[in-house]
Amino acid sequence: MKTYQTNNIRNIALISHGGAGKTSLTEALLYTSGAINRLGKVDNGTAASDFDPDEVKRQMSINTALAPCEWKDTKINILDTPGYFDFVGEVQAAMRVADAAVVVVCAASGVEVGTEQAWEYADDYKLPRIVVINKMDRENANYDETLEQLREKFGMSVIPVQIPMGQEGLFKGMVDMIEMKALTFSDEGRKLEEGDIPEDLSQKVETHREMMMESIAETDDELLMKYLDGEALTNDEMKQALKKGAAEGKIVPVLCAAYTFNLGSQPLMDLIDYCMPSPADVGEVTGYVPGCEEEKTTRKVSVEEPMSAQVFKTLADPYVGRINVFKVYSGKIESDSQVFNANKGKQERIAQVFVMRGKNQENIEEAAAGDIAAVAKLAETTTGDTLCDKGNPVIYEPITLPQPVISYAVKAKSKGDEEKVFAGLTRFLDEDATLKVEKKTDTKQTLLWGMGELHLDVVCSRLTNKFGVEVELNTPKVPYKETIRSAVNIEGKHKKQSGGRGQYGHVWVEMSPLDDTDEEFNFENKIFGGAVPKQYIPAVEKGIREAMEEGILAQNPVTGVNAVLYDGSYHNVDSSEMAFKIAASMAFKKGMEQANPVLLEPIMNVEITVPEAFMGDIMGDINSKRGKILGTESKNEKQIIKAQVPLSEMFRYAIDLRSMTQGRGFFTMEFNSYEEVPDHIAKKIIEESTQEEEE
Repeated sequence: MKTYQTNNIRNIALISHGGAGKTSLTEALLYTSGAINRLGKVDNGTAASDFDPDEVKRQMSINTALAPCEWKDTKINILDTPGYFDFVGEVQAAMRVADAAVVVVCAASGVEVGTEQAWEYADDYKLPRIVVINKMDRENANYDETLEQLREKFGMSVIPVQIPMGQEGLFKGMVDMIEMKALTFSDEGRKLEEGDIPEDLSQKVETHREMMMESIAETDDELLMKYLDGEALTNDEMKQALKKGAAEGKIVPVLCAAYTFNLGSQPLMDLIDYCMPSPADVGEVTGYVPGCEEEKTTRKVSVEEPMSAQVFKTLADPYVGRINVFKVYSGKIESDSQVFNANKGKQERIAQVFVMRGKNQENIEEAAAGDIAAVAKLAETTTGDTLCDKGNPVIYEPITLPQPVISYAVKAKSKGDEEKVFAGLTRFLDEDATLKVEKKTDTKQTLLWGMGELHLDVVCSRLTNKFGVEVELNTPKVPYKETIRSAVNIEGKHKKQSGGRGQYGHVWVEMSPLDDTDEEFNFENKIFGGAVPKQYIPAVEKGIREAMEEGILAQNPVTGVNAVLYDGSYHNVDSSEMAFKIAASMAFKKGMEQANPVLLEPIMNVEITVPEAFMGDIMGDINSKRGKILGTESKNEKQIIKAQVPLSEMFRYAIDLRSMTQGRGFFTMEFNSYEEVPDHIAKKIIEESTQEEEE
């Protein structure tokens, strides 16, 4: 593939609800442009951009796939993103480096939850966009109804520039309302044939063209005056106005297609070519000087500027190792060169720059500003890092990704495989920043965090395929704690005589609750007159601390205890540090029994963002989970519910929330404090713990 200049590059993210046909669209564009010589299918696992074994098996995209193609002196970098929310991190990373988006909508299903989310992502990144109403060949396909839904949901800026000729089994092409031609296809869709508009569609074409021209004219005062004076707009005027209107968010052109059969590829690539912005149109990007976040610096998206690029994706290739995929923001990256990783402060050697098309790699000499390329075997570089010219350093803001929302305890099925599991998961963390592995010392479990059950299921499948280890996922243990509610004075005496030197330690300890249960332990020494010699005082404190590791109710760590050593006795010969440590431990355990022990549970601060229509259901559900609603606020036509909820009620909340809001809600959660467990629930937890101990 030749080197393309910035003006001749288009970076396009394909986004949609799952199953709308993004991968079939990618396949059709690659085939029509000549990048591949066979039209693959998702259903039989031959699509170029769904090459991962899990993608082939599940017939769905899991990763964002890169698929560059060449069309009329333009390089189109297609970013085929997953449609399922579990893989939203892949979508967000792709949107960060895209300069425009194609929103794919199924003609039979219409506007779905994923369509709304895709639109919000495009809004967040202020991306110009095209809508394609795909699957016009499907049973129950309805272009007019889908267009109406789009305009109702997203506004009157959604403007058709094509209308279909037939639908369902009769779909054969479309009418281009700019060129006023009927478009049909042959040779597996690779050959586009222009003809006259069918007579039975002439009235519909006139109506829709009037709508289109009015919207186009409103993007420019001169065009509007011309239109209002009754003059016809030329094709070139309409194309220029479309580009301007799309860039300003005033126009979203709508096409129709059936990409499974490759009907509609050429018109889409033409529209991307003349209507969507190049990286040069984006203008400039802002970063900051390393070591000084307040000192902002900008780079024009131009080869004339010092080199800078950002890694937005990392792949673990079994043959070549780690691959970093990056977008060049300024200057150019050449094969066999040196770059500076500004985040790590390290020099890196670029061996061979290449572009990726699915799993295939094609070597290139250089990647110019605005282009997307990849390099293998960088020593220090990870996702989000900025590569730049050492003499002109810059760091771009990290890619913002959602926090994982669901966790399971992960455990190797076979003993001895624990290290393999952890090594595999560590490798996956390089590839997927929405994955998190956490070792919990309090529950002695390793937690695997992700965006949903499907996400974690895929991770487990990959552990088996790539590392040959099987794991099981279980509901995590709640890290309960225990504390006391009363003050007691308690004696601990350890006395042992069995021939030879004996053991003797004797203490009196006052135990009382600390006001702040987040403070684990406070120890005071109030011994006067040497009742317990100074050298044994640390042993007393250590004995209590060790005893606090396991409470008496459900064997949980103890917290919130104030212990005062105020009396005791010793033996000149038989006393030792160990004897006093044991005596202190005995005192603590007896004290726990008498000091009104209670069970504590972690309480989480939860923020739930939902459309207003679901607020009642969500608040009712939070109350049923023993939660406390703290307040609500509005943001971007959605409601944010702030609450505090016990962690034990939140393990499956990601699944529950998705179900209750039809996938439209999301939440964040962080630890707040420990609070006492209600008696009836504590009783059940203690019984279960006792049963486990017996087993």
